[in-house]
Amino acid sequence: MNDRIAGQNDLAIGPGTRVSLHFSILLENGQEIDGTRKDSDPATFDFGDGKLLPGFEEAMVGLRAGDARQLTLAPEQAFGEGNPGNVRTLPRAQFGQDIALETGLIVSFASPEGELPGVVKSLSEGQVVVDFNHPLAGQIVIFDVAIEQVVPIS
Repeated sequence: MNDRIAGQNDLAIGPGTRVSLHFSILLENGQEIDGTRKDSDPATFDFGDGKLLPGFEEAMVGLRAGDARQLTLAPEQAFGEGNPGNVRTLPRAQFGQDIALETGLIVSFASPEGELPGVVKSLSEGQVVVDFNHPLAGQIVIFDVAIEQVVPIS
């Protein structure tokens, strides 16, 4: 898809630009994971400010206000590959008895860097397997963007 609105500012996304856009993050099956289109306000970021993953940002280089694209990103461009070292087997006793553990449950642990969420992958009577990788690690994602505005950073 390459739609463009005539008469838009011709400044291209790159270093030194501030970008306003609407976006959706989709899985390959079309399921929307995140996005701004349900809200009325577009997201805004300064190119290179670290608000977006580098792969998302790099995929938009050269786009201009009025451009709309679906950018397919490999895992290494998006949320990275899953790291087997981030999957841990923990004793069931480490979880409170009042926690109803089940596969898919997101649990959170305190770490020196702050909260560390993990997804319960499996459990047995004495052990719980928790995956601390990003939930979208290892997946191809589609970054569906509609560029609203590209202006120089003043």
